[in-house]
Amino acid sequence: MPWTINANAAPPGPCPAHLEAILGSGAHDAARAEIESWPGYEATPLRSLHEMASRLGLGWVGVKDESGRFGLGSFKALGGAYGVRQVMMGADTGAGARGFTGKPGSARGDGSGNRRGGDPAPTVTCASDGNHGRAVAWGARMFGLGAVIYLPSHVTGMRAEAIRSFGARVVRVDGEYDDAVAQAARDARDNGWTVISDTSYPGYMEIPRVVMVGYTVMVEEALKALRASLPTHQGSSPTHVFIQGGVGGLAAAVIGHMWERLGPDRPVAVIVEPETSDGLYQSGRAGEPRAALGDLDTIMGGLSCREISPLAWEVVGIGAHAFMTVRDDGIAQLMRAAAGGELGDPFEGGESGVAGLLGLVEAAGDAELRDAIGLDERSRVLLFNTEGATDPELYERIVGTADG
Repeated sequence: MPWTINANAAPPGPCPAHLEAILGSGAHDAARAEIESWPGYEATPLRSLHEMASRLGLGWVGVKDESGRFGLGSFKALGGAYGVRQVMMGADTGAGARGFTGKPGSARGDGSGNRRGGDPAPTVTCASDGNHGRAVAWGARMFGLGAVIYLPSHVTGMRAEAIRSFGARVVRVDGEYDDAVAQAARDARDNGWTVISDTSYPGYMEIPRVVMVGYTVMVEEALKALRASLPTHQGSSPTHVFIQGGVGGLAAAVIGHMWERLGPDRPVAVIVEPETSDGLYQSGRAGEPRAALGDLDTIMGGLSCREISPLAWEVVGIGAHAFMTVRDDGIAQLMRAAAGGELGDPFEGGESGVAGLLGLVEAAGDAELRDAIGLDERSRVLLFNTEGATDPELYERIVGTADG
């Protein structure tokens, strides 16, 4: 189990001003007000994994369960659809689709790029491993824009069909996630579309920032639920958080928002990736952005990417305390244990959803790493189940029932 301590992690203290400019409280408050106004909004539950905490010798373990978010099955609904909304409203994102107003459902369109009367609607696009594309397609339909979603070759047919169900056009790319990112960017430039992505690249920084701000709504919900559920004598905030890797957008949102809210009491943050998709781990070792060295072949499809987001790295590079990788062969067992209530409260954990939990299990069983990050019987560990059964057929093959 490769892991590394981040030599560049900032010491305890307030959130640096330059990070607040990326994920500050004003941007979060605006995102929360908008997202909470959408039909079907409700805070997702915080599950207690008391059996897991006892087994690992920890004070408390909880998981923020995103499997029911807006009926889309993942946290991505918060970022992708919020990015679409901000573009539609003409926010200062450096992209088009200006002049649209109104609340969800009031825009006239079906997400396919057509509006009543035959006029073409502005179009948004993105590359996706499945969940983000579904969120952008859902947002486009809700706000009356067209959507074209680019999927790399490893994305399952069921995930592609889920995206099409919102009226979006799906384009398959023969290659990796990063090839799909490049193709989406080229076609957007040629066609006048707007890219909605949480991965940044030179010349494309503002919309990924907006998408990450959307994710902070989930983090704030988790902190509020923690304050309500933890006994006063145990403390009201997490001491540790294990976060899935990917391009780094989720990790940046979690770390940045907790830093802004908790200041010197921010938790120890450990980023978890598949061993075959280890861009953040390699970056943590090098102290600067690096590409993944593996072949990206992993059951954790939502984390299969080679390049990390430079904007996310601005937060993660000094905000994460450790980076680690995990192997695929531990995922299925944890998915079944989560569904069966063997860890505590049962939940529907998808393949990428339980990656952070697997990281915690591995870290707690490694005496050197456990000591390095201060895991002990007083630790309060927060995890994020980032997806449920987003591919029900695959979930059923692994767990035995798509209902969890």
